[in-house]
Amino acid sequence: MLLRLLSDGYKVSCISYDYGQKHRVELERAEKNIAYLSSCGISVEHRVVDLRSAMAIFHSALTSEGYDVPEGHYEEEQMKATVVPNRNAIFTSILYGYALSISMREDSDVEIGLGVHSGDHAIYPDCRPEFYKSITESFALGNWDAQRISMKLPYIDADKEAILRDSLRSCETLGLDFDTVFRNTNTSYNPDSEGRSSGTSGADVERILAFHAIGREDPVQYIDTWGEVLKGALKAQLRHHVMKGNGTERPFTGEHDKNFDDGTYFCAGCGKKLFMSDSKFDSGCGWPAFSREADGADIRQRQDISHGMNRIEVRCSGCDSHLGHLFHESRGARYCINSVCLDFEGN
Repeated sequence: MLLRLLSDGYKVSCISYDYGQKHRVELERAEKNIAYLSSCGISVEHRVVDLRSAMAIFHSALTSEGYDVPEGHYEEEQMKATVVPNRNAIFTSILYGYALSISMREDSDVEIGLGVHSGDHAIYPDCRPEFYKSITESFALGNWDAQRISMKLPYIDADKEAILRDSLRSCETLGLDFDTVFRNTNTSYNPDSEGRSSGTSGADVERILAFHAIGREDPVQYIDTWGEVLKGALKAQLRHHVMKGNGTERPFTGEHDKNFDDGTYFCAGCGKKLFMSDSKFDSGCGWPAFSREADGADIRQRQDISHGMNRIEVRCSGCDSHLGHLFHESRGARYCINSVCLDFEGN
């Protein structure tokens, strides 16, 4: 967002917030980018607002000790644990007050630039277009001279891939090194003590996939190699597509298709025990096949008439995730399960 505004010729004042977030490293990285811009002859005002005391009373996996940041795809249900109650309303209110102050001091119109984007809409209600429409109307009702303040939300319908491509163009316009800028950023909600990104939080996964989509390696440092974090992100994407989107992984590609070690298969979504290895057999279909479910699995069955077929879909009774299909054949029952829906624990 900052790159976009600078490349469009705006005079920019930036505000960062210290609200007790576990990923406070983002503030240090922001200072590094401001210093880098300064070394390139670009002056940007940057202030850090301390909200730690006020927001310490809020509950969120991002701020509360004793609660782990969930892992997986950004749009999965457990990612709602990363919501900080009313965060963007608080942030935007402060921005609006500062914009009014600048407007009065400099006798000018002021635009509030926010980088909220479409990838946030599913999990964060305060990133949706209707929220900003409503809150802007409320601010206008409660302030004099509100006609001089407007919102600038260029990415509200864009994803992170589009944002990165926009950033590449802005860096070229400004004569900045793209990798230096993005090395001085943080997206991870659970970086380690050295500030290295985990590669496993929903925010990480979305960022990794965006860099992969534009054909570049993310310059930020991860706990593991780029190859490994990319592999994990692609798996998280596939898992979400299959388990929450009722998709199907390609045959003969799953890690458990040819696994016949002794052990137990659990739901990758919630950890519920689903199958034992003694019920697994080689059906030749390209997906793991089981003749029966484990005791207590209580796998749900429902009719599936999609794709012009009449099949029995099977879903986890613990988290209602799609697993695959059940077929009744001459040799008996065959639970045809997507590998990515399963976690295996050997004996």
